[in-house]
Amino acid sequence: MKVPFYKMQGAGNDFILIDNRELNFSSDQLTKFSARVCTRRVSVGADTLIAVEEARGAGDFYARFFNADGSEAEMCGNGARCVARWAYETGIAKEKMIIETIAGDVPAERLDARTYRVQLNSPTVFEADKTIQVDGKEVIVDYVELGNPGIPHLVVHVPDLAMTELETIFDFARKLRNHAAFEKGANVNFYDILPDQTVVERTYERGVEDFTLACGTGTGSTAFALTKKGLVKNDPVVIEVLGGQLQVNVIADELYLIGDTNIVVNGTILDEDLA
Repeated sequence: MKVPFYKMQGAGNDFILIDNRELNFSSDQLTKFSARVCTRRVSVGADTLIAVEEARGAGDFYARFFNADGSEAEMCGNGARCVARWAYETGIAKEKMIIETIAGDVPAERLDARTYRVQLNSPTVFEADKTIQVDGKEVIVDYVELGNPGIPHLVVHVPDLAMTELETIFDFARKLRNHAAFEKGANVNFYDILPDQTVVERTYERGVEDFTLACGTGTGSTAFALTKKGLVKNDPVVIEVLGGQLQVNVIADELYLIGDTNIVVNGTILDEDLA
């Protein structure tokens, strides 16, 4: 099987991008394909597979996001920024475009050669300071869903997060991600606020089932929750993730994610173990 692809990353969140307008992979094929090619060491490796398809409405194209475990995600913020650049540079969209996704339409814009801004799906659920039990202890979380159907996110404070080794909070993150209080499971965004109002964030992603270098919708959810609670007042909110820096404008219930993109590889997948 020969599959043309791009490998891209935004803030360390990495993606395999394919043009499914040409390949015509079914949903089942995309599930199996993503689980294979996103597996590091045995294939290309990535957090997420992005499949571009023909628009189903008034947008420029439809983007589908498949996690490394083969499950389909509603949307991916950094993935949307990367696919926006791909669409502009391949000529299927102009500098301003509409990306159709499961979670709704996502406006995107080219700011310069590598910097793209996307309007994340607006919050449809926000539950601040929700108390849950983890290992018999009370934990206070904010619960946010972006879009409809909603992308579920938890926002949880961890003091001195920048100095915290991720393996020491991995089990805690996994238990939050699978907590019975959240029917769909949830992405888990740990945060801490520095004296200059910069936010440090570490995200455990549902579907990847591990910490990733960045998560765009997680960054948007964190910025939204902290702004609504009055904990940060900067505009844009500057968020330091493992893969670099992202910015979020919070304007009422509108969230705008800004960051760099990087084209890493343009080639052909020749994986002999793919049927």
